[in-house]
Amino acid sequence: MYLNDTALKDTGQWEEAGIELPHFDRDAMIEATKTGPEWVHFGAGNIFRAFLAALQQDLLDKGLTKTGLIAASGYDGEAIERVYRPYDNLSLLVTLKVSGTIEKKVIASIAEALRMDRDDQYGRMKEIFRSPSLKMVSFTITEKTYNLLGAGGEYLPDTADDFAAGPSNPKSYIGRIAAFTYERYLAGKFPLALVSMDNCSHNGDKLAASVEAYARTWVENGLAEKGFLDYIHDRGKVSFPWTMIDKITPRPDESVRAMLEKLGFQDMDTQLTAKNTNAAPFVNAEEAQYLVIEDAFPNGRPPLEKAGVLFTERDTVDKVEKMKVCTCLNPLHTSLAVFGCLLGYTKISDEMKNPDLVKLVEIIGYQEGLPVVVDPGILSPRKFIDEVIRVRIPNPFMPDTPQRIATDSSQKIPIRFGETIKAYLANGNLNVNDLKLIPLTLAAWLRYLLGIDDTGKAFTVSPDPRYETLSKALNGIKLCDKGPFTAKLKPILEDKSIFSVNLYEAGLGERVEAYFGELLSGPGAVAATLKKYVSMER
Repeated sequence: MYLNDTALKDTGQWEEAGIELPHFDRDAMIEATKTGPEWVHFGAGNIFRAFLAALQQDLLDKGLTKTGLIAASGYDGEAIERVYRPYDNLSLLVTLKVSGTIEKKVIASIAEALRMDRDDQYGRMKEIFRSPSLKMVSFTITEKTYNLLGAGGEYLPDTADDFAAGPSNPKSYIGRIAAFTYERYLAGKFPLALVSMDNCSHNGDKLAASVEAYARTWVENGLAEKGFLDYIHDRGKVSFPWTMIDKITPRPDESVRAMLEKLGFQDMDTQLTAKNTNAAPFVNAEEAQYLVIEDAFPNGRPPLEKAGVLFTERDTVDKVEKMKVCTCLNPLHTSLAVFGCLLGYTKISDEMKNPDLVKLVEIIGYQEGLPVVVDPGILSPRKFIDEVIRVRIPNPFMPDTPQRIATDSSQKIPIRFGETIKAYLANGNLNVNDLKLIPLTLAAWLRYLLGIDDTGKAFTVSPDPRYETLSKALNGIKLCDKGPFTAKLKPILEDKSIFSVNLYEAGLGERVEAYFGELLSGPGAVAATLKKYVSMER
């Protein structure tokens, strides 16, 4: 069996393999999308194919829309060449349920796949943005992409170059998005929603600030019409809705590939691009999924509520996002990632067989996090965290790894832990000194940055934009060192860009230092320190 349009016509082999096929005319969908595009998505990775493309397919199957999605890659166009074009933009969605059952479906809602680093495809993207029919441009490009500044506060080289050169041929990711939006302005000031779906607080505002920076600079430098900035500022023309998205989509797993090959599929190999993107024609994902979106679409939107998306007010999205990112899922994931790497785990689900790690996430979630969560109303925080701890993370069929989750941790910590610390400091009825295992996780993260596990064996620290700087700051610290470590740790622990607060001013800096010393005291110290402190909180 092969995954392509021709093979889809032989429905019998798919039915025999237990794979659900699309229930719409794909040729008609592609033509309708080409002539009247409505939804473009930047960030053509796993969560896009497993979640967003599946949502649009649901609408197509129900006859609620005629158009599909246009996938765009701005960072790693090689993935388009390897896992989109050879398969006619089809993919296999393999849903791994906690019951052990596996659901397999062909996702066929992607009409077109483009890469921004090719002139012909860049031109096609301009054409799409000039189309009055375009309603929605969404993004899963990671929070760091919205950052225009380097570690020293200066603009990144590509950003600085684009500011000076204008919108004609930008090099930076957001510069290109701003340039496409300028094309739409020039074509007729058509309305549009730019929708960040990245896991960061107030994601719409982060995207808006980045796009606005380009618009303002270009206007000030006489490189764009003055009205362009007014257009970006007018929420009746260009909106930046807040969202909360949640679905675990790990890297393609070899056991899933083997299962598909056993069914008779050819050419299912996982691809590793030059930019270290793990991609495959299939996506393995968990069953649970949530998408909450601020209902602010000046040019209309697909009826995604018919596919399970929750549309609501901005304030409610904010509460849901904080509930998930700051308390009920993401902090628990990061805690397991850091300790998992140190303790030699390679699957998140296996960590949930360790009672000390289970207690760690229970205490961080229920005891330290929930007291500062505001119930958003449309989702229950306690039920959400119950599902995370009892069902989602322990799912033995989900091949997620602590190494994947530990990626870019320096960008995640301010939101996943810093916001909780700030909430304690702002609440007169709570005492920040009651936080014990969040500071322990922060100390474990610093211990993790040394790249030495709990047995004393070296391991590879996951990619992180601040790793080089932080590893230099920690240089010279070794396992069994007695300290004191203040001289090396203090510049890090008082850095608000990492922790969202100065941990010393918050009253937690010394505690993190002490924990760090315990975690470093010798082989086995990580496991022993973890057991010590979760036992104290029982």
